[in-house]
Amino acid sequence: MKKLALIAIFSLMLSSVFPSTGIYADPLKLDVKEHVFKNGLKLLMLEKHDVPIVCVRINYKVGSVDERPGITGVSHLFEHMMFKGTKMFGTKDYAAEKPLLDKEDELVIKITAEKANGDVSDKQKIALLEKELEETRKKLRELIVKDEVFALYLRHGASGLNASTSTDGTYYFCDLPANKLELWAFIESDRMKNLVLREFYSERDVVMEERRLRNENSPFGLLIEQLNAVTFIAHPYRWPTVGWRSDIQNVTKAETEGYFKQYYAPNNAVIVMVGDFNPTVAISLVDNFFGNIPSQPAPPKVRTVEPEQKGERRVEVEFDSNPYLAISYHIPAIGHPDIYALDVVSSLLSEGRTARLYKSLIEGKRIAVMAHAYNGVGKYPDTFTFFAAPRAPHTVEELELAFYEEIEKLKNTPPADWEIQKIKNQLEAEFIRDLNSASGLASEIGNFETLSDWRYINTFMDKLAQVTPDDVVRVAKQYLTKSNRTVAMLVKKENGKAPNDGKANNKPSEKPVDAY
Repeated sequence: MKKLALIAIFSLMLSSVFPSTGIYADPLKLDVKEHVFKNGLKLLMLEKHDVPIVCVRINYKVGSVDERPGITGVSHLFEHMMFKGTKMFGTKDYAAEKPLLDKEDELVIKITAEKANGDVSDKQKIALLEKELEETRKKLRELIVKDEVFALYLRHGASGLNASTSTDGTYYFCDLPANKLELWAFIESDRMKNLVLREFYSERDVVMEERRLRNENSPFGLLIEQLNAVTFIAHPYRWPTVGWRSDIQNVTKAETEGYFKQYYAPNNAVIVMVGDFNPTVAISLVDNFFGNIPSQPAPPKVRTVEPEQKGERRVEVEFDSNPYLAISYHIPAIGHPDIYALDVVSSLLSEGRTARLYKSLIEGKRIAVMAHAYNGVGKYPDTFTFFAAPRAPHTVEELELAFYEEIEKLKNTPPADWEIQKIKNQLEAEFIRDLNSASGLASEIGNFETLSDWRYINTFMDKLAQVTPDDVVRVAKQYLTKSNRTVAMLVKKENGKAPNDGKANNKPSEKPVDAY
């Protein structure tokens, strides 16, 4: 939301700084041109002719929220697989490679089935199959051209090549010289229609290692994973984007291919172009390369609605690490009018060194080394979350009480006008440092089109300007309540015991209910 505010201010300021660029038809709005092709593919275009580059994004409206138990993490897996090549890229001879890929799949299925027999499995049979599998993979490695797509892009001056996966979308980035747009269209259309799940099993192991690094062996990552799993009891926001360990280990290539066909189709994708190009030429180019890719039946929408939380939930995570605290509250989805006031609450509490959490918990009471509030904005109802790490010898229990004290101040005393203005000034200053970022614009346009509609950007500043101190008080009272919260604490084991072993509970000392 902070970046979104920067972009909205960008609309106002850039019109006066670069009045001849033609980026904006209206000083307050992004002048994005939109075109939808017959197969459902959407193209969003924003001209920006000051630098001869084009920043392009292909976003698929699929993320971990669209997965199901058994294949969690498959969207993130595709983030990796999309760089493994196609029938044309990444191979010396696809005609020779294809039967070897099929044989690899058959051997993996046979080995998995035999191992599933447990104690009565035929060890000798497994050994022979594994030997044959290794021989097959050796032949496959001889046919693979590593990172051919990356190398081709880099030779032609492209930069920013990357991808990311979130709960709500999967995003592919590329910034390239304006005269290489046709090369981009050639490569990316081939990836959309001729993707080959090359090195699938080894890449599945890579994702497992990523999970170990970011979730299982990271105290903060593990805490947030457990927090979400308890905060959401029904909605798929409860599982991690990287997926659960057992799902990553056991997802099959057939399941992955079926998922790709269902969700990675042109009618579930949006292309964003920002930079030095002609929209008419761009439409013709995209139609020429992407127009013949068939659409698929509309993918299913998430129908599960998270039930209203009826009481506080708590989870304690034991880990050999310094302690952390996280507290989450359910809030509405993007587009709800209260999101703007909640964004102001987030900024009031943790935007910069003059923010309330910094002044109180870090600088004043000196009980925290980190304290932050984050307003989640999701396609579906998300969470407003507090994060903190205590300063020794202070405890997470002290931090929890301190958070509630700050929440009570918001509920009982409207913020002053100067605090609201401070937020706007901070956003504007941050924006100026990145005044002319075509890459940032492309990413944000694509992000909000994936979440709801790119036009959300054009209305954001107006909506934010309408937030009053009374709105801040109202949303704090409505959402930041005891019955709506989940508390997660990461505690360090000592001599094989958690610090609170033998104690009645890990809750802070009781205060009147209204204080929570």
